[in-house]
Amino acid sequence: MKNSILTLIFALSTVLTFSQEKNKKLTIEVDGKCDMCKTRIEKAALGVKGVKYALWDIPSHQLSLIIDERKTDPMKVKTALVAVGHDTKELKASKEAYDSVHPCCKYRDDDSDDSNTH
Repeated sequence: MKNSILTLIFALSTVLTFSQEKNKKLTIEVDGKCDMCKTRIEKAALGVKGVKYALWDIPSHQLSLIIDERKTDPMKVKTALVAVGHDTKELKASKEAYDSVHPCCKYRDDDSDDSNTH
């Protein structure tokens, strides 16, 4: 009887420990070119409820995130990014959203890296 009670207590504590894991680190590839893009991308990501950390690397185009999975998911972040004119692998910004970015941020027509011009 003691063994079955101890086993049950151990199983419950294990389940509770894993269910409290709320923060998830992930990386998303986001198109952009410069410091203005970096600011816009990070601001859009941080504007999503549940995003705790966002840092976009200009050369690699990688957006590093820490999100609270209880409040958001990667697709909500990607939706916010395309809304401000930046493509991801899964979603593309609308023509209107893309056209709203500054002319130097037009990454679709030009593969140059302008990170030192702003």
